Amino acid sequence: MSENKENHGFSRLMELTGKLKILLILGCILSAIGSVLTLGPFVYIYFIIKEILMVSGNISLVNTDLLISYGWLALIFAVSGILVTFAALMCTHFVAFKTIKNVRYDLLRHLTTLPLGFHTMNPSGKIRKIVETNTIQLEDYIAHRLPDLAGSMVMPFAILILLMYFDWVLGIICLLPLIAGFATLYSIMKGSSQEFLEIYQNSLEDMNNSAVEYVRGISVVKVFGQTIYSFKNFYDSIIRYKNYVLEYALSMEKAMSSFVTTINAAFFLLVPAGIILSSLATNYESFVLSFIFYVIFAPVTASMLMKIMYTASDQMMVSESLKKIDALFNEKPLKEPENPQTPENNDIAFKNVSFSYISEDKNKEMALEDISFKVDEGKIIALVGPSGGGKTTIANLIPRFWDVDEGEITIGGVNIKEIVYPELMDRMSIVFQDIYLLKDSILNNIKLPKPDATREEVLEAARLAQCEDILEKLPDGIDTVIGTKGIYLSGGEKQRITLARAILKDSRIIIFDEATAFADPENEYKIQLAFEELTKNKTVIMIAHRLSSIKNVDEILVLEKGKILESGTHDELVKNDGLYAKMWKEYQSGLSWDVGKQTEKVNKNDDNGLPDPGNLQDVSSSYEIRNDRNKGADPNA
Repeated sequence: MSENKENHGFSRLMELTGKLKILLILGCILSAIGSVLTLGPFVYIYFIIKEILMVSGNISLVNTDLLISYGWLALIFAVSGILVTFAALMCTHFVAFKTIKNVRYDLLRHLTTLPLGFHTMNPSGKIRKIVETNTIQLEDYIAHRLPDLAGSMVMPFAILILLMYFDWVLGIICLLPLIAGFATLYSIMKGSSQEFLEIYQNSLEDMNNSAVEYVRGISVVKVFGQTIYSFKNFYDSIIRYKNYVLEYALSMEKAMSSFVTTINAAFFLLVPAGIILSSLATNYESFVLSFIFYVIFAPVTASMLMKIMYTASDQMMVSESLKKIDALFNEKPLKEPENPQTPENNDIAFKNVSFSYISEDKNKEMALEDISFKVDEGKIIALVGPSGGGKTTIANLIPRFWDVDEGEITIGGVNIKEIVYPELMDRMSIVFQDIYLLKDSILNNIKLPKPDATREEVLEAARLAQCEDILEKLPDGIDTVIGTKGIYLSGGEKQRITLARAILKDSRIIIFDEATAFADPENEYKIQLAFEELTKNKTVIMIAHRLSSIKNVDEILVLEKGKILESGTHDELVKNDGLYAKMWKEYQSGLSWDVGKQTEKVNKNDDNGLPDPGNLQDVSSSYEIRNDRNKGADPNA
């Protein structure tokens, strides 16, 4: 289903139903038959009234057997119409439920084949809206609107025959509001309505995205005592939706009022026409009978047009839903190699790599330009620089969140595009600042990258990740389910659980977006110890926020505006007096400002032998020593 689909109409819908299209067609045919059968009672009621009026009120002259037969026939037609319509709805509902199940399954399966970059660029609210809301619209249309459409296509012909059969003059009078109603309906449904539905769907997506973002950030909003106005995107999306929908609804006020009035205007024409024609009728009793029939039958024509209007509106809505669904199907999956290769080692090399993001208006925004560097196996390289310099982009390109525009990225001399994706992901562990833990036990959260790990292996990984204090305070230890009975973890504690995952996976390549920037000093210290354990003898690419933590890495790359401005060790870069030296001076001055008058505590440790959690400089100094793993630094120095 991932092939490009330009047609978003009925044929595409039929394609989605697959082998069930025959059952859907049967359901539509039964619906059309059921609609015609529901007209039968009106005809036999007319015959009953005719028999009664023909005897001028003398009941004794009424042919009771004939009246009873007419009554039974009216009942048979009514019951038959209900039963046939029920059978039609059973068919269409079965098709609808199977179709929505298959479409959702195929969508979710397709989503798993897309590059990780697609999921970072497309918020979960948008994806959820397509998978849930748009597919529900398909289900409703197949189950209800298609059989209604089939009936609406047949009903006009049946109604036209009946209107012309009894009295063609009165029939034409009843047709005039229908013709005017069709004209009004066409003016409502053309052009602007399709444009409105497209904007309407996009507005719903915007609100869905903003709502998800707002809910996720509600704790921050409440902490700072802000109102909904503080979450500007959410508020703006609601206001945009309200203003547009209100404006469109008011613009349709006259058209819809005219439509409803017109299709119900048969009585306004029938009554005066009946008065005039009754005086001209040669057979008064026959005319009265016909007039009564048209008075009874006129509301049926109005309900038919209302069904057609709703069906047409739903057709446009479904067309927009199909566009959204097909747009998701048309996203290109990650390309797997035809002749996969296996790297001999874990060196990482960027060779003249350029990459640009595609913005919403389809313009390219250059993120990296002609980047080249190499990380030898077992070495640590740090990426630093101003925001927007390309650090995260480099980290995201290695696990193929996106594929490069130009150049190549290799692992062990093999282009990453030539490595089978599961094998590529097995080779690396990614630890970013964004932390996601399942509402499950800590045991299962840590086992996520290695489901077959034993309990002892998980406990050892937790110990190496400095999680022992977390497990000790929880009621069920490692079996405690996160998010239940008030069990929640701090950001630093969650990060240590994430590091335990990476330690358990034991990949040879580590991509680490330093997650200590927002941790409290005690958690920061333990995270750094866990990181030290994680990176032993590994190839590491680290995005650094605190420069003190990278003083002793093997190489530092300084990026700005998608280019490498400088590279070298900490000491070399400080001597160069370039951008890194400026950043280092600013960092040092900021650290001094934070510590203030507490410099006399710099060399004091707490009772546990750990750096004083209240002293950031203690923690930073500890990191400088512990990061010097390749130089044999004494951790107790």
